Amino acid sequence: MIEIRNLEKSYGKQKVIRSFDLTIPSGRVYGMVGVNGAGKSTILRLLAGVLKADSGEIFYDGQPIFENEGIKKQLFFLPDEPYYGGNTTGKQLAELYKTYYPFDSELFHKWCDAFSLNAAAPIHNFSKGMKRQMFVSLALASRPKYLLLDEAFDGLDPNARLLFKRALIDLSEDNGCTTVIASHSLRELSDICTDFALIEQGSVLQSGDLLGHLEAIHKYQAAFNKEVTRADFPFDCIKFECTGRVAQFIVRGNADSLREKIEKLQPLFCEEIPVDFEEYFLIETEKGRENR
Repeated sequence: MIEIRNLEKSYGKQKVIRSFDLTIPSGRVYGMVGVNGAGKSTILRLLAGVLKADSGEIFYDGQPIFENEGIKKQLFFLPDEPYYGGNTTGKQLAELYKTYYPFDSELFHKWCDAFSLNAAAPIHNFSKGMKRQMFVSLALASRPKYLLLDEAFDGLDPNARLLFKRALIDLSEDNGCTTVIASHSLRELSDICTDFALIEQGSVLQSGDLLGHLEAIHKYQAAFNKEVTRADFPFDCIKFECTGRVAQFIVRGNADSLREKIEKLQPLFCEEIPVDFEEYFLIETEKGRENR
């Protein structure tokens, strides 16, 4: 389990992380989302122990992360732009990682083959997507207890994304790995994430079980025999749009109770439309701006 308590971090006079509290349960695939500049990459660097917080604490299974080599040996951090030397090959990096991680060479070559990568070729000759695939292969073969990924899907083609998502699920189920992914690819995250944290201006706006949060928001489309307005609906709408006699609205609450209230308005028809992670993100970030 990862526990983040009252974390603060500034770059000069600019405060990037403020009053940040979050608990990430073990064995989960945790999506960290937010607009550009929200602080996602900084949080990952703090979680990896690459940066030191100005104040606050980060614990892995009750142990602090900063300058803790024992914990760092269980952790693999893949930044958006990982570093490698001029003519470094994937094979050379694999040999390096063997000295630090319980590295599985067979698994590494399996993923290189799956991604059609030449492990003996210099990484600087690879395309952006191929570089990402190489480091993904290294990360998976390191078999970490904790895997931190910054923009994990960036540069991956659809087939590679599918392979990667399956690998992350297997890593969680087979090894109990806790994965934290910061990404803009909300649709990709919704396929694999069990939990999420929505970051807004360096703080946690919403967090928890992803499916539970999505199930608490309902989107309906209904038609009536007369024109309706927002005032006709006996509940608060997060969003309301109406064209003539057809209304589309988003509400939060119990589905059965909401349906009863809608039926009392005697619609000609009413259907519920699923709310996906991307729409949920837009709803919550808009609400956050309104509350500021």
